[in-house]
Amino acid sequence: MTAERRKNDFVVGLTVLLVSVLVIATVLWVKQSSLRGSSNAMSVRTRDVGGLSLGNPVVVRGVRAGRVQGIALGDSGWVVVTLAVDKDVSLPRDPVVLLFASNLFGEWQATIADAAGLPADAELRAHIAEARTRSDTLAGAVLPDIAQLTAVAGRIAGDVSKVSNRVQTAFDDKAAGELRTSIRNFAQLSDELAKTVRKQSANLDKLSGNADKGVASILSAAATIDKIAGRVDSSTSKDELRQIIANTQNAARELVAATTRLRTIADSVGGTQSRLDNVIAQADSVFAKVNSKRGSIGMLVNDSKLYTNTDSLIMELRALVADVKKNPKKYVNVRVF
Repeated sequence: MTAERRKNDFVVGLTVLLVSVLVIATVLWVKQSSLRGSSNAMSVRTRDVGGLSLGNPVVVRGVRAGRVQGIALGDSGWVVVTLAVDKDVSLPRDPVVLLFASNLFGEWQATIADAAGLPADAELRAHIAEARTRSDTLAGAVLPDIAQLTAVAGRIAGDVSKVSNRVQTAFDDKAAGELRTSIRNFAQLSDELAKTVRKQSANLDKLSGNADKGVASILSAAATIDKIAGRVDSSTSKDELRQIIANTQNAARELVAATTRLRTIADSVGGTQSRLDNVIAQADSVFAKVNSKRGSIGMLVNDSKLYTNTDSLIMELRALVADVKKNPKKYVNVRVF
C-alpha cells in the first residue's frame, strides 16, 4: 500500500508540475514576453484607442513585432498606449502608430508606419499632427473600423435609395413622353446639322480653291519681286544705282540754288513793287490835280473852250498853209540886187 501510494503521489506531483509549466508557458506566449526581457517599451499619444485592448499585436511592415502592454488616460483628454516592441525590430524613419481593426471579428492591432506613407485623409493627418510631441512619444490615430465603414455605407445606400425613389417619382409617363419628344427633336436637329455640314463642306471646297489661287498669285508676286531684286542687285553691281543717286544729289543741289535765286528775284520784285506803288500814288496825285482844274494842264484838259479855239486855230493854220502853197508870192517876196 505504501509503494502504491507513493507512486500515486509521484504521478499527481508530476502532473501538477507539468500543468504549472504549461500554464506559465501559455501565459508567457500570450503576453509575448520572455524570461530574458528582450523588448523595448514605447509610448503612443492618441485621442482615442477605439477597440484596442491589452495583448493586441503590434505590427511593423506587416510583421508582428510586439504587443500592446498598457493603456492609460493622460492629461488634457489624451490616451497613452504603451507598446512592447522587439529589440531587433528597426522602426521607420518617421514612425507613427495607426490603430484599426485587423479583421471582421473585432480584433484590433497597432501598426507602426512611416508618416510619409499615410493615407490621403486630411482628418487622419490632422490627428497625427495634433498628437506629435517633442519627446520620444509616438503620435497615434484611429482608423475607421469595419463597423463604422459599414454604417457609413448603410447611410450612403439609404441616401441612394431615397434619390432613386425621387427619380422614379419624377420620371413618370409624361416625363418619358417628353424624353421621347426630345430624342426625336434631337434626331431632326442632327439631320439639319448634317445638311448644313454638307453645304458648308462645299463652301469650304470653294474657299480652299480660292485660297489655292491666292497662294499661286502670291507665289507669282514673290517671283516678280525676286526678279526686281535681281535687277537691283545687278544695277548695284554695275554702279548704275550709285550714279543715279549721285545725279539725284546734283539735281537737288541745283534745285536748291534755283530756289535761292527765285527767292532773291522775289525780294527784288517786292522792292520794285513798292517803288511802283509810290509812282502810281504820285501819278494819282497828278491826275487828281489835273482833274481838279488847277494849273495850266488842268485848265487845258478840263476847259472845252480851249479845245474849241485850238480846233479853230488848227483849221485856220491849215487854210493858211494851203493859201501859202497856192500863192507863195503873196507871202514871200524875194528880190535879187
